[in-house]
Amino acid sequence: MVMSVGPPNGASEENFASEINTTPLVDVMLVLLIIFLITIPVVITSIPVELPKEVNQPRQTKPENITLSVNRDGDIYWNDLLVPGMEALVERLKKVSVLDPQPEVHVRGDAAARYESVGKIVFACQRAGIVRISFVTEPPARGGQ
Repeated sequence: MVMSVGPPNGASEENFASEINTTPLVDVMLVLLIIFLITIPVVITSIPVELPKEVNQPRQTKPENITLSVNRDGDIYWNDLLVPGMEALVERLKKVSVLDPQPEVHVRGDAAARYESVGKIVFACQRAGIVRISFVTEPPARGGQ
């Protein structure tokens, strides 16, 4: 195996052409271009949906607002007073539903309460004709966890 380092056949160095072979560079660039052309539509394409915007509105506490609380046992409290049953709750809500302006009902449910208990309150408000119901929650801790 013979390797020639100098100019061929004793020619002067002025005729020696030193060039970079760009063929491998072009091959690599074409392969990368093909990979990007294939993968970009997969990443960008998704089902177009309009995501809901998070709105944090502070609760306005007015004296006429009604706070209904549900503890983990399913007991319902009107402000601080225990409501004996669902029919009593509906009757009390019917009395306040005719007021002008109609008060808001703020529902405070214990984290360990069954959904059924909170659903009964919403159903009682619906039966009584209450228009505005809001759920009171704790804001997430700073840092999002």
